[in-house]
Amino acid sequence: MKEDGDIGDGLPSWEEEGEAEQEPQPELLYDPLTEPWNDPASTSVVEYRPHEPGERGALQPGAAPGYAAWPYSRADELSELRQRLRQGTVVVPRRRRTWSVTVQELAETLLLAVLIFFAIGGIPGRDGGTIQNFRVEGASMEPSLDSGEYLIVNKLAYAEIDLSLFDWLPFFDSGDNPVHHLWDTPSRGDVIVFRSPTNVNRDFIKRIIGVPGDTVEIDRDAGKVKLNGEFIEESYIQGKSTCSSSCGPWVVPERAYFVMGDNRQNSSDSRQGWFVPEGNIIGKALITYWRDGGP
Repeated sequence: MKEDGDIGDGLPSWEEEGEAEQEPQPELLYDPLTEPWNDPASTSVVEYRPHEPGERGALQPGAAPGYAAWPYSRADELSELRQRLRQGTVVVPRRRRTWSVTVQELAETLLLAVLIFFAIGGIPGRDGGTIQNFRVEGASMEPSLDSGEYLIVNKLAYAEIDLSLFDWLPFFDSGDNPVHHLWDTPSRGDVIVFRSPTNVNRDFIKRIIGVPGDTVEIDRDAGKVKLNGEFIEESYIQGKSTCSSSCGPWVVPERAYFVMGDNRQNSSDSRQGWFVPEGNIIGKALITYWRDGGP
């Protein structure tokens, strides 16, 4: 007869089973620099190490595997970088400047200066550049522009491209009118700077009144301009619109423009019988920035 506690051959007693040594399990370390520890999808458990049974931080029976059962960290087990991050004392080393970096920056600055020079002034002796400053002389554009006022002119406002240059490409046809404006066309009301049709050595500044195909005339009695048979409102003019020898009508030809000064009593313009060819236009007035005697 077997004694109490001896259930059978090869089977340990309850006391022996309770005293059996548990298999060591890996300890989960909590990294406070990553995601929250108590999220099952967290990646904050990043390393494992062997542990002794009952040691604080060990995975307890019944705890879900794959994430820490509670926060656990020890400063001596963190790397030097992690400790500095926690203390806010991380120093990022400053990159040392080299001669190659300095030379590159100087070259970039010089290139930028050259580009700005050609963009503003163009090539000396040529009608180049993208913007240009002018000084108003005379009273023909008063009250909009006074004599001695400085303004900036956009020389690319009416830039054109000739598509016939690409006729050599297969399956490309530039059409009957291959010349097109890139951005905008001269429009009624635009203030433009142009080479005088009667003296190309002089530059004028006037306002466009009529575009190709328009019929312009002046009603002498009303002192107003008629455009295609209708009076136009001109809040920018000084005085009334007058005419001397002829009051029109004038029909504006293709690729030409009818211009007038805002000071209708003192302006030499298309009322004298000439038009501004599109090729004579230098650019469109943008802004004024200075005048004689101060801003």
